[in-house]
Amino acid sequence: MKKLIAALVLSLQALAIGLVVPAQAQQNTQETVWIQVAARPSLASASAEARAIAARLPDVAGFSLGGGWYGVLIGPYTREDANRVLQVYRSEGQIPRDSFIAFPANLRTQFYPLGEDAAQTNAAPADPAPQNPDATATAPASAEVGQSPDTAPLAIADPAPALPDETPAQARRSESLLSRDERKDLQVALKAAGFYTSAIDGAFGRGTRASMSDWQVSNGHEATGVLTTAQRQALMDDYNAPLISVGMRRITDEQAGISLEIPAAEVGFARYEPPFAHYDSSGDLGLRVLLISQRGDKRTLYGLYDIMQTLEIVPLEGPRQRSGDSFTLEGRNSRFTSFTQASLKNGEIKGFTLIWPANDEARRARVLAAMQDSFERRDGVLDDAAGADIQQNIDLLSGLEIRKPKMSRSGFFVSTDGAVVTTSDVVQGCTRVTLDHGYTAEVLARDSKNGLAILRPAQALAPMAVAELSGHSPRLQSDIAVSGFSYEGVLGAPSLTWGKLADVKSLDGNTDIARLELTAQSGDAGGPVVDASGAVLGMLLPQAANDRQLPDGVSFAVNAAAIRSALDSAGLSAKTQPAGSDLTNQALTRRATGMTVLVSCWD
Repeated sequence: MKKLIAALVLSLQALAIGLVVPAQAQQNTQETVWIQVAARPSLASASAEARAIAARLPDVAGFSLGGGWYGVLIGPYTREDANRVLQVYRSEGQIPRDSFIAFPANLRTQFYPLGEDAAQTNAAPADPAPQNPDATATAPASAEVGQSPDTAPLAIADPAPALPDETPAQARRSESLLSRDERKDLQVALKAAGFYTSAIDGAFGRGTRASMSDWQVSNGHEATGVLTTAQRQALMDDYNAPLISVGMRRITDEQAGISLEIPAAEVGFARYEPPFAHYDSSGDLGLRVLLISQRGDKRTLYGLYDIMQTLEIVPLEGPRQRSGDSFTLEGRNSRFTSFTQASLKNGEIKGFTLIWPANDEARRARVLAAMQDSFERRDGVLDDAAGADIQQNIDLLSGLEIRKPKMSRSGFFVSTDGAVVTTSDVVQGCTRVTLDHGYTAEVLARDSKNGLAILRPAQALAPMAVAELSGHSPRLQSDIAVSGFSYEGVLGAPSLTWGKLADVKSLDGNTDIARLELTAQSGDAGGPVVDASGAVLGMLLPQAANDRQLPDGVSFAVNAAAIRSALDSAGLSAKTQPAGSDLTNQALTRRATGMTVLVSCWD
């Protein structure tokens, strides 16, 4: 029977999760999985890695992964236990952050440990013996997408033999055969590992030699300042581990006319919904890739730039740039980071989006760089009719969820440069407040007593109409109307709801609050209450969320005098309308809706 994982018991975090017993000591009916912590392109380097990890962690095993790669894993465990072990070991720094759950079906011949202690697994049949012992590991062949949703099988090469040790003289001779790009790659890998800080120029001067010596000492080798072939391979393996862990390989999507490397072990082709080819998550990381492909011109490109920013997959925070015939968008939140690039060439817009979970930035950066470097345009773009049989939904755009605000209310313009009065509840707990979805605004003042807030747009606006506050006392039972986005912007334009002025004070006698006979929707709150002449009598308040149940048709509004006082305190002067003649319904509607604006609160 396999031993308990003593290493977990020694940590405080492990005490919290309890003892985790290897899966083979548990019920055979439970699914068993492994945790892959490393992958190496040679048996020698993988065996050395397995021995090094086994010196500090229990339950280490090594398996051939196919394609000339060898994996170092720990386990096996039940799926539940594996998730806990993965969390603890990652947090303690015992295993790399890019370690992941691996399944027995993907494992082949076991090479470590050998003998009686070798772990038993439901692995797939063993690799056949190599037919060509001199073969070296090669990159998987590209897969073509577009003829069928299924990706093409990978071409598997025979495992590479272990690299022999070299003397310093032999190491210098093998180093002299490197191309300039290969020398630059070594400097890049040394820099990524924290050993090199100078220019990436392919020249192995004093700085590069010193960094090589430091790397050798750190990895238990003699400090000669010249890396052997095996050491160079190990350095590059470590550098490329993030790409190996997600199965980076080139695919060609013939329908989209795009070829690039993608994390093929974590995403797979799902569907076409122009202008996107969707590659949805197929692994544990929750990655997604979109290929962008459509005909168009610069206006189409700029329109796509604007539309992408309305989607849930592009969080509000993050840099974005549009210039000439291309754009980039990056959005971040607590759950994920997305990056989009697109460019226009010969009447075709092509690009991609990578969506990656948060807190895995180092690996995301490597994968993104590989996708950008490998991106190639091919002939053709997606057919506009592709995916026409997909069910339509107003909350989706080409299969992607449109971002929705946390809350939307109405407001109205009180100055010619776009200052707005709205309800105080719509600006509480927001990371961003917008006017009509497209214009960012800041809170200039808040009057919690009367439930109103004053907003100032980040850029000056030119309203169709500006509120003129009533300068006289309204008559009881006179006709009034509220202009508002009754359904929080779903209809795209404000509408008028008619009613009467029931009282000039609230039920508890507050003379700043008027009572209305009016049935309003939640989105109407914050909208202007106008009389027949178009003068603003007040601002509609939201229904109070308390234990009091009022009859239908009872609403309240903060009156014009309280609004004027709040504006004065904020340094704004409000227009006043003296008593005037009644407007026609058409003129009143045009005036009231012209001053009304949608106010939205975003997470």
